[in-house]
Amino acid sequence: MSADLPVSRRSAVPPFLVMDVVVEARRLEAAGRDIVHLEIGEPGGGPPALARQAAVRTLDGAGGDLGYAPAMGLPDLRRRIASHYQDWYGVTVDPARIAVTSGASGGFVLAFLAAFDAGARVVVTDPSYPCYRNVMAALGIEPVRITTGPADGFQPTPAELDAVPGRIDGLILQSPANPTGTMLDDTRLAALAEWARLRGVRLIVDEIYQGITYEVPSTTVLKVEPQAVVVNSFSKFWAMTGWRVGWLVLPENMVRPVERLAQNMFISTSTISQTAAKAAMDAEAELRPRVDHYRHNRDLLKSMLHAVGLQRIAPPDGAFYLWVDVRPTGLPATTLAGRLLHDAHVAVTPGVDFDPVEGEHWIRLSFAGPTERVAIGAERLAAALAPMLR
Repeated sequence: MSADLPVSRRSAVPPFLVMDVVVEARRLEAAGRDIVHLEIGEPGGGPPALARQAAVRTLDGAGGDLGYAPAMGLPDLRRRIASHYQDWYGVTVDPARIAVTSGASGGFVLAFLAAFDAGARVVVTDPSYPCYRNVMAALGIEPVRITTGPADGFQPTPAELDAVPGRIDGLILQSPANPTGTMLDDTRLAALAEWARLRGVRLIVDEIYQGITYEVPSTTVLKVEPQAVVVNSFSKFWAMTGWRVGWLVLPENMVRPVERLAQNMFISTSTISQTAAKAAMDAEAELRPRVDHYRHNRDLLKSMLHAVGLQRIAPPDGAFYLWVDVRPTGLPATTLAGRLLHDAHVAVTPGVDFDPVEGEHWIRLSFAGPTERVAIGAERLAAALAPMLR
């Protein structure tokens, strides 16, 4: 068979650039360099002990079987996720509306396919998580990008949405947001939900950083809009990135469509991962102190950046990122990130991953790692950046 047979046009999406940074950082590490990783959203500490113990019990045959789970997830886990909304937010969610997915990433694929036909137009903000627009593009859905700015915490407003030309079929929000760490409170969520409801626009809200907030507690769009599609994950607060477990909260008319799609596309989410995830939800006593650790790291990095002259930073109310304006360095973010990696041995993510238009003015720093490594990274960044900012 000819090696020149074409690949699909739908596969021609941009790479998730942060993963390219990780590959280069690991190449340098293999060559003997000590790299401080501030580029990837990998929570520190690993999965909680209860999750690991549940996995061991399952492997030993004492914690349930390891066969296929139902396409929508293990019933016990779906019930536990439903009780989580009552415990954290006082919101009642029917477990039948919850779909357990292969990470939030699998959840987005299912939600986009169930909610939108090819050719639908869905609003995403700049900056935002790049996989929204890249996955939609691969599925034949048109991402309609709108620019947000610091005045509104890099979150959209109804007025900005009203200015979008043409038909809008969907709106994706994120709170806390990646890469900015900014949040939407109940009032702003309610205003955006009302805007979507009055216009017949499907609202999808990414809440995967829920639980990792600092000065203001978490909230959920379900408090103000029960018909929103919610995407969440065990990867961030519950620190289970490699286990690939997420979930959707769905309006009733999307439950069966998502189930049919999940049956055909994924069969089911990993059974042992679901068992561990259910146990992790009882590990708040272990996980809550980690948020204090992230806060300490956030303040350490912010202090360093302010000291060297990089003072325009998005308000990091949640998640574990700093979105930093690097225009004072005089370098595009991609060039700066390359220099910081190869010369200062600190891996950071250039902003073009999150904003194809303005992203060369920004970098994202993750402060999720061990404090001692974040402190070393801060020292190296200060030494590298100070000469550029004199």
